[in-house]
Amino acid sequence: MTSAAALSAPVAAGPLPPATPLAVTAVGAVSAAGIGLEALGRAVAEGIAGHADPAGLSEESLPPRPVRVVPDLPVAELIGRKGTRHLDRTTKLALIACRLTLDTYPGRAGERSGVVLGTSTGSIRSSSEFSMETLRQERPYLVNPSLFPNTVMNCAAGQIAIRHGLHGVNATIAGGHLSGVQSLKYARNALRQGHADRILVGGVEEFCAQSAWGWHLSGALGVDVPVGEGAAMLMVEQEPTASDAGRPVLARILACETGYGPPGRLADALASVVTAALERCGRRPEEVGAVSYGATGLTGLERIEDRAVRAALGGRSPGRDVRVKESVGECFGADGVLQIAGLLGAWRYTAAPAGELALVTAVARDGNVGCAVLEAGALA
Repeated sequence: MTSAAALSAPVAAGPLPPATPLAVTAVGAVSAAGIGLEALGRAVAEGIAGHADPAGLSEESLPPRPVRVVPDLPVAELIGRKGTRHLDRTTKLALIACRLTLDTYPGRAGERSGVVLGTSTGSIRSSSEFSMETLRQERPYLVNPSLFPNTVMNCAAGQIAIRHGLHGVNATIAGGHLSGVQSLKYARNALRQGHADRILVGGVEEFCAQSAWGWHLSGALGVDVPVGEGAAMLMVEQEPTASDAGRPVLARILACETGYGPPGRLADALASVVTAALERCGRRPEEVGAVSYGATGLTGLERIEDRAVRAALGGRSPGRDVRVKESVGECFGADGVLQIAGLLGAWRYTAAPAGELALVTAVARDGNVGCAVLEAGALA
């Protein structure tokens, strides 16, 4: 497990060294839009709201607000029945996203593959229910020990590695809304330092009564903004590695930056991070054709994000406005990678030209901000 604070250092002053691009060679997603990248891309491109019926997902009462949930999890079909009885929903979502990604990967993952998974705190439901059981049961508090692994934040990442024999770096990034960009930075460094040959970079968040009530009572979401769930994964590797193996590059991650803004300076901080990310990959603001926004529906932050992006782009808005949350809801720790998957899916669905440049932005109430720069590749 890795501290998010260590991954959110302020952007350094002065000229920035160029970033090493990463190649995205496979993508998988499971969300309220459905199973697979095609379903997500269509929903995002056409503005289709995802599945909104949480029946069967919670025995507890839910807050009076809209939701977006995955309609059916094909657990037996995609990951089999063996060893899944005690897995929580977070781990199942992550395993399905992983399976979908590996099924489309034009190669073999192998032992030198790693996993970097973004989240909030892992399975909030598992941790909450396990804690309650320690108070409800008779002495000596006979809690079912098979439920404990689900309470550990890196349970899902561990299960992915175990089931697929991935012996490379294995990390869980608890960065909330910044988890996606932070996970990309972590993966880039791990690849550069030789800790793996390729890495599954993902994000996962489950829907449960505990998180739904938390969002509802906090006032952090607009009253009509749905709470969602989902998981997405990208297979990333060094571009020369993919090229030498003849693997098509779906997209290139040209840069990813994080920073911090004190109260009242969030827009300035995000604009600075976007500028730094573009500088690192030698691109100009006028080249940006799309933005996948991360603060959609977040009270007070959506306007800050819009203002920061326009400032960084010289006062203009991009031609392609991608708001994944309008289809899948607020997915917290999974937002960042779902934003990227939604962007790639929309690119494919609309036959976007190779080479289109896009930003993926994130801003959090605690002052953390982030941005990734992507270039469309062979999405056909």
